[in-house]
Formats: sequence, structure tokens, C-alpha cells
Amino acid sequence: MPEETTHDAAPAPAEESLPAPEPPEAAAPPADFRAAIEAIIYAAQEPVTIAQIASAVHAEKDAVRRAVRELAEEYSADTRGMEIREVAGGYKFYTKPQHHDAVRRFIKSLQPPLRLSMPALETLAVIAYKQPVTLPEIQEIRGVQAAGVIKTLLERGMITTAGRKEALGRPILYRTTRDFLMRFGLASVDDLPSLKEFEALARAALGEDGIVPPEPGELEGGPEPPETLASAAGEGGAPE
Repeated sequence: MPEETTHDAAPAPAEESLPAPEPPEAAAPPADFRAAIEAIIYAAQEPVTIAQIASAVHAEKDAVRRAVRELAEEYSADTRGMEIREVAGGYKFYTKPQHHDAVRRFIKSLQPPLRLSMPALETLAVIAYKQPVTLPEIQEIRGVQAAGVIKTLLERGMITTAGRKEALGRPILYRTTRDFLMRFGLASVDDLPSLKEFEALARAALGEDGIVPPEPGELEGGPEPPETLASAAGEGGAPE
């Protein structure tokens, strides 16, 4: 009987490996994405953080961070009068230092002349650099009575009250106002020059005719101005 031959079955063809699916591309930000971020930074009175911007524009923080960097680079060009600075963990628009004189002249042209005595300017400098600060602290630094000068600065809208210090007697705290920043051509108190340069800044802001002899009562002592007067005189706004 002839022997039967068996044929091994042909191996099944190997399955072709399929390429791994590519991760979905991140959605491109809308065309006005950077414009919206620019508007937010411009409108914010305080430095605005990446998280705050991302929440407002409904975008990822990394995308917002890239857009802010690109905007800051664009505004660093000499053809721009403003710049975006990173301040206190956020971002804010500032006028460039080389244009401060032009801005100061423009602000002065819109407002009636401001005249202050040297004692008033010295007291204003103490408040600007030490704020918020109390009358006893000011007098300790200057070594003279300052109640009369404080009254003048409140009436001129250069300072306002900032609550009371949690200390014996709860003395009133004072700080500068937005009117002070505008008069002196500053975007914020962070732009203040060194204390030694403050007098030069004041002369540039006020002009030689703006520095006058002390007014009657400025050099006298006396009680601290009432808080109601301080509050009413401080409607110039908060410092930026």
C-alpha cells in the first residue's frame, strides 16, 4: 500500500503592525489670542499673572506664557513707547524710561500748576519711599514737626490715608496717590529713582516756579489732620 505523504500547512502570513496613533494636535489659539492677552495686561491696574490671564482667555498656561514672551519681545523694540515688565510675579505695561520727560510735560500741560515747599517735598519723599508710614515715623525720620506739611500734601492730593497701624494709639498710615504718580511722570512707585535723585525729579516735575517758600502753618506742630479731611483729600486714587 503506497505511503501517504502529508504536506505541512503553509504558515499563516504575519499580521502587519499598524503605526501607533499620533497624539492629537493641540488646538491652535484663535487669531485674536495675543490681542486679548495684550488688552488684559494693558487694562490691569496691578501686575496680572499667567494663571489669571489663562483663566480669562480659556487657554493653557504654556500657550499664554509663550504669547506674553512674544508680546514682551515686540514691545522691547525702540519704535515702541511702552514695555511689558515682569513685576511681583505678574506682568504690567510701563512707559519706557527714555519717554518719562515727554510724559511728564504732557501731564503738566493738562493740570494746573502744583506748588510745594521744600519741607513738603522732603515729607513727600519720606512717604513715597517708606509707605505706608505714620506721622510719628515721618517726624522721627525728618527730625521736625510734620503735621502742617501733611495737611498741605493731603489738600494737594499728593497723599491719602491707608488705614491705621496696629500700634499704640493706632496712628493713621499715609501713602502716595495716583495723582502723585501722574504729576511726577511715574507708572508706579517701583519707578521712583534713588532718594538722592528725588529732588531732581521733583524740580523736573514742578519746575523752578513750583518750589515755593513754606506756607503759614507748615512748619508748626499740632495735632494730626483729622481722618475725615485726609480721606476727602485722598480721592486721587491708589498708587499703582
